[in-house]
Amino acid sequence: MATEVYLVRHGETMFNQLNKVQGWADSPLTVKGINDLKVTAANLSQVHFDKMYSSDLKRAIDTVHLIADTNEVSEIGKIKKLPAFREVFFGTFEGDDIDEAWRKVAKAGGMKPTSDVVKIIQTLGIHDFREATKKADPRHLAEDAEALDDRMDQAISQLAQETKGLGRVLVVSHGDFIKTLGIKYWDQASGDHDIPFPDNGSVTRGIIDDNGKFRIINYGVKNTDIPNL
Repeated sequence: MATEVYLVRHGETMFNQLNKVQGWADSPLTVKGINDLKVTAANLSQVHFDKMYSSDLKRAIDTVHLIADTNEVSEIGKIKKLPAFREVFFGTFEGDDIDEAWRKVAKAGGMKPTSDVVKIIQTLGIHDFREATKKADPRHLAEDAEALDDRMDQAISQLAQETKGLGRVLVVSHGDFIKTLGIKYWDQASGDHDIPFPDNGSVTRGIIDDNGKFRIINYGVKNTDIPNL
């Protein structure tokens, strides 16, 4: 039995608002973030889910509980945390100004300094972008391409095991992690070049087939467009 997966990006946080790098570092949802999530939750309130999950970061946990509390047609029970669905880890850059971090990454990748992360990824490709991020990190702690790819495989494999026999589940994760899943598993992506960053509260819909293989059907659907899924 195939399982339908709704991947939701958490609501806007204080670090999002302040333009800070936010990977494994956490910060609370903003008022705007909560209000945007209310739109997401309302548009999912009549969608039946067999289970709901989230990463183990608080911004994702708060998001999944808001969605679960609003849903009128599901008996969710305990919500399990899946650490493999955490955001990408940015090492020493965590909490730093995003624009300054990207300028350092561009330089480490052999480019002229720029804060335009889309330009950096389109120039280097997602693999070399991850390598440049690790190289630019003074302590070289940031996740490189291999580590992140291994974690994505682990996340999908664990989710396939968890959801065997279930029809539809929801997982709250993070923007860069969902985007990188999209680059790998969405047939409209090239497998290396950048795709649009998913909005806070957006939904990416995928399917896990009977053999545990994952593919993305709808990527980065805005919260106001959820009824069209």
